[in-house]
Parts: sequence; C-alpha cells; structure tokens
Amino acid sequence: MTEQIRIKIEKIMEYKKILHNMKEDCVNNFFKDPVYRGAVLHYLYLIADSCISLAEMIIRDKEFRTPQSYHEAVDILGENKIIPPDFAYEFANIASFRNLLAHDYEKIDYLKICGEALGKLDDISRYVDYIKENY
Repeated sequence: MTEQIRIKIEKIMEYKKILHNMKEDCVNNFFKDPVYRGAVLHYLYLIADSCISLAEMIIRDKEFRTPQSYHEAVDILGENKIIPPDFAYEFANIASFRNLLAHDYEKIDYLKICGEALGKLDDISRYVDYIKENY
C-alpha cells in the first residue's frame, strides 16, 4: 500500500469518527444550529469525495482501466475484486451523493441526511476494510 493511499484511508476514518460523534440528536441540531448543519454537510462531502479519490488512487496504482465518472471508479474496484462487486454496485451511489452535496445542496432533505446518510457510516468502514484486505 502506498503512503498516499494509507494517509487517505486515515483521513476517511477520521471523518467517519467525527460524523459518528455528531449523530446524536442530529435532526434537532440540524434545524437549530447552522454551524452544526454546515459541519455535518462538510464532513459528509469530505468523506464521499475521499472515498472516490481513494478508488482513483488504487486504479492508477494498479493500472486498471480509467474511469469515465466518479461512479465508475467504485465499479472498477468491484470488477477487479478489490471490493465485492455487489457492494461496489451499491456503494458507487456515494458518487451521486457527493455531487448532490457539492452542487445541489439546496435540494438536500435534512431528515434523510440524519437518518440515511449518517446511518450508513458502517458502509464506509466496510469499504476501507475491503480495500485493506484486497489491495
């Protein structure tokens, strides 16, 4: 594993820990505190973008085919058994989520952020664990 990839994994896990600590009373805090809301959205963006960047780093290092989209970067990891293909298919949706956070933030459903997005933090750990096992 390259140093750059190791550092990226550390950052992803750091962001996950921060978000995990922000889960308690998320809905209430989201509506009352704009700083809290901004922090949650910022760390969700960082974690999504970093997971995609990690996929791209691995693709370059392993000389897999070049992805044409963020979504495809995760799919390529599945094709090459770095992560299970069925997990890759579902996890690739992180690319759409990243784009929503980056470009369509006015469309964000805050209840879904607190319930679904923060509820899927374990998928981040699974993604990293698969990479550590199979890279």
